Amino acid sequence: MTEEEKIKRIPKLACDVLNYARNTLLVNMRFLDSALSRFELKDDVPFMTFATNGKYLCYEPMYVLRQFKSDRTVMNRHYLHAVMHCVFRHMFINTLINSTAWDLACDIAVEAVISGLGLNSLKTDGEAERQKLYAEYEKKAGKLTAERLYRYFIDSGLSDEELQKMRIPFYADDHILWYLTGDEKAEMGLDDDDDDDDGDGNDGSNGEAEVEADIVYCSEEDWKNISEHIQTDLETFHGQGDIAGNFMQNLRELNREKYDYTSFLKKFAVQGEVMKINQDEFDYVFYTYGLQLYEKMPLIEPLEYKDVKRIKDFVIAIDTSGSVVGELVQTFLQKTFNVLKSTESFFSKINLYIIQCDAQIQEAAKITSQKEFDEYLSKMTLKGFGGTDFRPVFGYVNWLMEKKEFTNLKGLIYFTDGCGTFPEKKPAYDTAFVFIDDEYNNYDVPPWAIKLILQKDEI
Repeated sequence: MTEEEKIKRIPKLACDVLNYARNTLLVNMRFLDSALSRFELKDDVPFMTFATNGKYLCYEPMYVLRQFKSDRTVMNRHYLHAVMHCVFRHMFINTLINSTAWDLACDIAVEAVISGLGLNSLKTDGEAERQKLYAEYEKKAGKLTAERLYRYFIDSGLSDEELQKMRIPFYADDHILWYLTGDEKAEMGLDDDDDDDDGDGNDGSNGEAEVEADIVYCSEEDWKNISEHIQTDLETFHGQGDIAGNFMQNLRELNREKYDYTSFLKKFAVQGEVMKINQDEFDYVFYTYGLQLYEKMPLIEPLEYKDVKRIKDFVIAIDTSGSVVGELVQTFLQKTFNVLKSTESFFSKINLYIIQCDAQIQEAAKITSQKEFDEYLSKMTLKGFGGTDFRPVFGYVNWLMEKKEFTNLKGLIYFTDGCGTFPEKKPAYDTAFVFIDDEYNNYDVPPWAIKLILQKDEI
């Protein structure tokens, strides 16, 4: 074979290596079948050694062959690394303070998941060093997800040069495609409307990679659906989930439902009357007809009262038994009160109780105005720090109801960071337990209670 013939074979051989890597991964991880074949292979993008934007997998053929020659498992890991970025939707971040920190965080997150799979077909040099670094980062940042790692690196104050050096043990692909503008994508032939199909099953690249147009995904919504499908498979087939524990944790955190605390709080609204014209029940036809017929005498006067959903009596209970810190409690109280005091949610005269409790009532404060709330918040100190028992709060609230302290108590929100002892019977008012948890535990609550799990940054 002549040298020229060898050069011509390079793109085809590189494409074969990538297909081999994909097939190897499919054999070992059937739960990833919906993700592994979604790329459109592209070997004609300038300055790209190995990169993806969610639709295209761009590669330099000689780079792929050199990696494969050095270690046959390297491209398996690189290919899965790129797929994991898409499954976790790392390239669809809209705003970033520091892309260098985000690149590092994403690489560590996916490499930790890949290492956790424990497959021989994914083992490469440097695994011992990576395992040591995983343990170190987990102690500092918590579970190894891109979002947590990113927050840790931003808070650390490290320079871009230091972050880039830290990325070396985890590097597998270039992330430059994540940050291209629309014009830059079009210039490189990577715009979403680009269609290189020449009608014979090839994508137009020299590697002659076979692509089925109807299975190419590129949007964030497409990869979100794929991610949720993978999570369902892992949760359904336990044998697959056993080898992907860290992967499952990342998926649950990624795909968990996000809550709007403001909307949630308004579920506790109660019916009441306010002095307000009820435009909904006012008939302008008869009103104007009366004016025409009798000049200044309308037939129907507008109603002076309107039933609206507003809160008058409310209780906020604070669990002071564990690691809930004062600053977080103050933020929670301020946000809750801001929602309650809005004109559409609160009566002008309020009756709010703020109760601190660990295993017993530590403090109970009655708030009737904005001024009292501001004074309470400025002087508030947490008291208790014993065991966790939710029952004293409900006993105390029931005592307040017997004393006629509440006209119509509709809601109690219990702010806590862990588990405690619940009352055996459902109270006469709606109750919600708001758990602050960055580890995504699934807390048990009684059937009559509403459960809301939030992260600190959602308060």
